[in-house]
Amino acid sequence: MTTDFQDLFAFLSVTRAGGFREAARISGQSASSLSEAVRRLEARLGVRLLNRTTRSVSPTEVGARLAERLAPALGEVEAALDVVNHFRDRPSGTLKLNVPASVSRLVLPSIVPPFLKAYPEIKLQIIVEDSFVDMLAAGCDAGIRYDERLEQDMIAVPIGPPTQRFAAGASPEYLAARGQPLHPRDLLNHLCLRGQFSSGSIPAWEFERDGETLLINPTGPLMVRLGAAADLAVDSAVGGLGIVYLFEEWLQPHFNTGALVPILEPWWPRFTGPFLYYPGRRHLPAPLRAFVDFIRNGPGNT
Repeated sequence: MTTDFQDLFAFLSVTRAGGFREAARISGQSASSLSEAVRRLEARLGVRLLNRTTRSVSPTEVGARLAERLAPALGEVEAALDVVNHFRDRPSGTLKLNVPASVSRLVLPSIVPPFLKAYPEIKLQIIVEDSFVDMLAAGCDAGIRYDERLEQDMIAVPIGPPTQRFAAGASPEYLAARGQPLHPRDLLNHLCLRGQFSSGSIPAWEFERDGETLLINPTGPLMVRLGAAADLAVDSAVGGLGIVYLFEEWLQPHFNTGALVPILEPWWPRFTGPFLYYPGRRHLPAPLRAFVDFIRNGPGNT
C-alpha cells in the first residue's frame, strides 16, 4: 500500500490542532486541501480516522492510535530530510515560531528583518497566541515566552531585552479631571482600562518598590483581550477614558509625545525579558539552528 507522506502530515496536523481551520492557520495550507488529504488517507486505509461534526473534529480510536505512532515517526522523517540542509551553503526551509503579541510587536521587529536578510532561503511563519500552548502539538518548531510560563525539559535562550517593565499612564486630560494617583492603592478610585486573557482570567496590576509588592485590581469602563486588543486600551487612554497598564515599550511612544503621562513610575515592576525555547531532546531543524545561532551571536554578528 502506497501512502503519500503529505497526507500523513496533514492528518497529524489536523489531529494536533483539533480541527481543519486551526490546522490550516498553523500550517499555511487551506482547510479544504487538508480535508481532502485526510479523505484520501481514510480511503487508502479503509477506516475512519476523524469524527467530524459542525462544531468539532476529534480522532477516532484508531485515528488516535495512528497519530500517537505517527508523531515520532514523521519527526524522524523530517529530521532525516533536514540532514541535507547541513550540506548547503545556506540553510533553507520553514521556521514556525509561536509567540505572544507583545513579542511580535516589541521584540521581533528588530530581529526578523536582519535574520531573513542573512538567510534568504528560510521562510519564517509567526503564529501569535497569548495563551500558553503545547508548542510541538501546535506544529511549531519553537516558541517565545516569559520564564514563568516556560515548559520543563526545554532549552531556553534569552531573546530581546534582558529586562522589561510594566508601566502605567493616562492622558493629561484625564489627570486634569481626576487627579494624579500618588500610590498604587489610589488606582482603586480611578477609571482603569483592564485586560483579560483568552482563558478568562484578569491579571492584577502589579507594583513594587523597596521590596514591597502590591497587587491591585481596579475597575473601569473598558475590558480588552490582552495582546489582540491592547492597542484599543492604549488609544482609549490617549482619548482620556482612563489609566492603562502595559509594557513600558508599548507606551513609550505616547510618553515621548506627551499624549500619555507616566503614572507611579517609581512603582513600575521590572521582570526578566522573553526566551526562545525549544525541545532539548530533539534534532534541531537547520532553520531553527540558524535562528538560535543568530540570536546567541546577536543580529550584528552573523
